[in-house]
Amino acid sequence: MRTVDECTARAPADVCFRMAANVEGWPSILPHYRWVSFRRKDAFATGLVEMAAWRNFGPVPWPTWWVSEMSPGDEDFTVRYHHVEGITRGMDVWWQVKPIDDGTSHLSIIHEWSGPRWPAIGGFAADHVIGPHFVSHIAGRTLAGVAAAAEREAAS
Repeated sequence: MRTVDECTARAPADVCFRMAANVEGWPSILPHYRWVSFRRKDAFATGLVEMAAWRNFGPVPWPTWWVSEMSPGDEDFTVRYHHVEGITRGMDVWWQVKPIDDGTSHLSIIHEWSGPRWPAIGGFAADHVIGPHFVSHIAGRTLAGVAAAAEREAAS
């Protein structure tokens, strides 16, 4: 499974990155996040982080949960996650924020995963259910919320 979700924000890359990497603040700017807490915090955007979000199906909220090792990426304005607990164990995630021009930025989240360890259906479940209907849905809402928060901060 590979999903790529992206958006544009009318805010500088450093502001967008600060919003994206400050995961402890996500529940206050992203209503679909139930909680985010570090089990081990080594530095800003670095450590073992537990996250929980809602995936709504109409009026019915479905709880999701995972634990990731979070670390800065090799490039400026990137964060990497490796899921170590939850149904998405083994998933790799890359957040990237790239400046475009005139204080505008491109934000993207890439998820890669071979699927849960379910005999015969793990890959199918990842490609056709978990990836598009959970991962990409939550990532799209997260990107939109981070971009909106960065735009508000940049405007103030």
